[in-house]
Amino acid sequence: MFNSLTFFRDKRLFSIFVFGIASGFPWVMIGSVLTAWLKDESLSRSAIGLFGAIFAVYSINFLWAPLLDRVKPFIQLGQRRGWIAQTQIIMILCCGWMSTLDAQVALYQIALCGLIIAISSATQDIAIDAFRIDTIGKNENDTMSAASSLATAGWWTGYGGLGAIPFLVADLPGWDWQQIYLLLAAIMTLCLISTLLAKEPIVDRASLLAEANHRYQALLNNRTSLLSKVISWLLISLVEPFREFFQRSGARLALQILLFIFLFKIGEAFLGRMSIVFYKEIGFSNSDIGTYSKLLNWWVTIIFSVIGGMVNIHYGIFRGLLIAGSAMAASNLMFAWMAEIGPHKGWFVATIILDGFTAAWSTVAMVAFISLLCNRAFSATQYALMASLSVLSRTLLASSSGVLVDILGGNWTLFFILTALMVIPSLFILYRLRHQIGRIEGERPGNRPR
Repeated sequence: MFNSLTFFRDKRLFSIFVFGIASGFPWVMIGSVLTAWLKDESLSRSAIGLFGAIFAVYSINFLWAPLLDRVKPFIQLGQRRGWIAQTQIIMILCCGWMSTLDAQVALYQIALCGLIIAISSATQDIAIDAFRIDTIGKNENDTMSAASSLATAGWWTGYGGLGAIPFLVADLPGWDWQQIYLLLAAIMTLCLISTLLAKEPIVDRASLLAEANHRYQALLNNRTSLLSKVISWLLISLVEPFREFFQRSGARLALQILLFIFLFKIGEAFLGRMSIVFYKEIGFSNSDIGTYSKLLNWWVTIIFSVIGGMVNIHYGIFRGLLIAGSAMAASNLMFAWMAEIGPHKGWFVATIILDGFTAAWSTVAMVAFISLLCNRAFSATQYALMASLSVLSRTLLASSSGVLVDILGGNWTLFFILTALMVIPSLFILYRLRHQIGRIEGERPGNRPR
């Protein structure tokens, strides 16, 4: 299995890792930092949980993903880097706006600013995922698994490694959450500089779309009018990515795959949305959260992202997903025990290590799985469609996590047990899909028999 490490030496993976950082960091802005700020302003658990509804835009970004495949960005850095740079500039400006707001009197403006960041971040994710798929050739399955590992490691570096900084700074004298948002803007500026220095992938999208062009021109009786050209462009941009995926997979298999993607991380999402609130309620400080939940989790995630990629390369994606799903349930049960014993730092460390393992392993396997399903002609749209379903359970449904804790009367133990049980339906579907997943891997050009 250690021979799999050779695939991580590819120089192209460095840009994928850096873009992973840029993808994970916005979740700090509107996730953990915003949650901690609102908690310190004495908002209720239910209100904080409902604030997470702004993440719902990640679950519908496939609606505008075709634009990133077909519309040229204003910033002329290429189809992928141009869109990435545009969204990063918007997020930098929004962080500056956040630094001027008072949570006691400007809650609406904070929500609006958070929504703009979420839309920009979700759009950035479309371009970053497409960049990764366009960069790695369709006959490089093992390199794609390595790229998925480093994209995940990068995401957690942005979310966990860089995400620890505001929590460590928050306990220092003279710092408030508004000033911390200026710090977040400065960090995102560094991500923008890395975008300017990256190399745009070369994809002859016109030739890949030639067949679709002929199909829709024939449908329109080969008319050359402006209206026909507009209709053809819209059909290729908005309809063809979905038609191609369902035709290639078959409607029944496609729907099963989409349902699995939707359900797989729902328990982890419910836990993650309330984790900062839970840590604070049982007695951990901002520094504890920054050190253990962010910094420690960051290193654990990087290590297991690489190991997860090696497992996918050697044993296949099905086993990777199965191990990750089972471990997710186990890590949630460890949180349940932490709720019983209180702020025990030793148990906190053990829980964070297992939770980091499951988060990394499951993400690597899922990213690699979805990437294999994408046609390079529609890499932005098809990846966004499937990834958005995974995010839907992690955002829209998990926004009710605070309400669930309140319904349970603040019984954190029972809450975490329920989140552990949420993984069972997805594992049942995964088992039914095991042969189809093996076939999908085997049909890809250049794939080694396992």
